[in-house]
Amino acid sequence: MFVDHRTYDFHPGKASAWIDAYEKLGKPVQDRLLGQLLWFGVTECGPINQAVFAWAYSSMADRDRRRTAMMADPGWAEFQKATGSLGALKQQTTMLLKPTANSPIR
Repeated sequence: MFVDHRTYDFHPGKASAWIDAYEKLGKPVQDRLLGQLLWFGVTECGPINQAVFAWAYSSMADRDRRRTAMMADPGWAEFQKATGSLGALKQQTTMLLKPTANSPIR
């Protein structure tokens, strides 16, 4: 298993509008095409104005195939257009994580 860990940093006061658009437009597309969402949350302390996602994939090829399908989906284009006009996203950081041999989740 691989985990795609994504952190989205937002401009102050803009995260809620982006999350609302994501829940209405983006999440349905991702639920249908990306598979297993392990985590979606927002920061309470530490770096604020962040949303964090973790998606599980069986392999890097599985991730690439699913993300390619998502990028080609008209619903995803609609979500990107809607959120792009918000000017909410400041930065995105993506990490691909591979479990160690002694990880309880593999």
